[in-house]
Amino acid sequence: MRIEFPDLKDLWRRINVQKLDVQTVKDFAFSIGERVQDFNILETAHDKLKALKAALTWKHWTILAVFLFIFLVSGLYLTFGGRGKAANIPDDAKIYITVKPGMSASEVGDMLLARGVIDSKLRFWWMARVKGYAKDFRAGTYLMSSGMDEEAALKKIVSGEVVLIKFTIPEGFTVRDIANRLAEEGIVDKKEFLKKAKKFTPFPYMKKGGDIRYAAEGYLFPDTYEIHENPTVDNILEVMSSDFDQRLTEEMRARAKEMNLSIHDLVTLASLVEKEARYDADRPIIAQVFLKRLKIGMPLQTDASLQYLMDAPKEDVSISDTKIDSPYNTYQNAGLPPGPIANPGMAAIEAVLHPADTDYLYFVADRDGHNHYASTYDEHMALVNEYR
Repeated sequence: MRIEFPDLKDLWRRINVQKLDVQTVKDFAFSIGERVQDFNILETAHDKLKALKAALTWKHWTILAVFLFIFLVSGLYLTFGGRGKAANIPDDAKIYITVKPGMSASEVGDMLLARGVIDSKLRFWWMARVKGYAKDFRAGTYLMSSGMDEEAALKKIVSGEVVLIKFTIPEGFTVRDIANRLAEEGIVDKKEFLKKAKKFTPFPYMKKGGDIRYAAEGYLFPDTYEIHENPTVDNILEVMSSDFDQRLTEEMRARAKEMNLSIHDLVTLASLVEKEARYDADRPIIAQVFLKRLKIGMPLQTDASLQYLMDAPKEDVSISDTKIDSPYNTYQNAGLPPGPIANPGMAAIEAVLHPADTDYLYFVADRDGHNHYASTYDEHMALVNEYR
């Protein structure tokens, strides 16, 4: 029959007074969950416990109590504390993170917490240390989701489930459109992208400052991109602008110079054509209309330049919209706007370099996006009344 002892004091009293045998002490050890491996080392349990009691001073008990307190507090914090998902991140949102060679568990935990992947950096760090994974992190880019369990995130990084980042930017997307799409895909932070796009000018033909909204506007070539690692804002801007620069051949640059167009003017005109033309056949004709208006000093009066100033596109601009005070307003200002209003595709750029040969000076689009052209204002108004 086992004997249960409620506390150590009772055990000491009974050892000293009653001289308990070895079996009784073994029963006590099992009752408090300890495994006693060898009770034959000392001659009697009485001698062993007396030796233990003599060895443990008040300093030892104090240190033990401190360690127990820290362990308890850490356990509570790991279980309930350190939670705080990043703001404005929906549940299960896709988030790409890049682990660089040599990053510590603490650094990775900081990154995962800041991006909204995990809720507790401490819990992540603790699991990495306890499971022995702290030195097993594999460098690369990982697809995570917001609010992940720390252990699930840890297993991905340790197992090396790296991914290839792939995204597509259509013709006519603005810098804001690109920022929105990449943010929705969990690739970049929208605010950071817009901030850096504002002054991004890696090539001499790009302009910044003054009235230009985004220096990168027009030069982020619409394409499908695959990024193997390090999907930072700087890297993405560099890849997209380099794609544009490589596609702008020497023949195209020479043709622009022949037309007395700077690269900046060429891209600005192409962006207007891109936003006004839905169909390929319309691009060279619209380009010719714009070039002819520039030549005679007539305002371009393109609705696309007004749409660029608005937070959201409108099906039809109003008379009051044409009075917006902005250098991008081509109704109020002759010549080109300060810079591109979108990122044009190669077809729009080619249309400006090789415009149609017509005498048209006006055009209006119907509800299906097809354009109708006129040489005189009266003809143009008749088309407006018919199709709008």
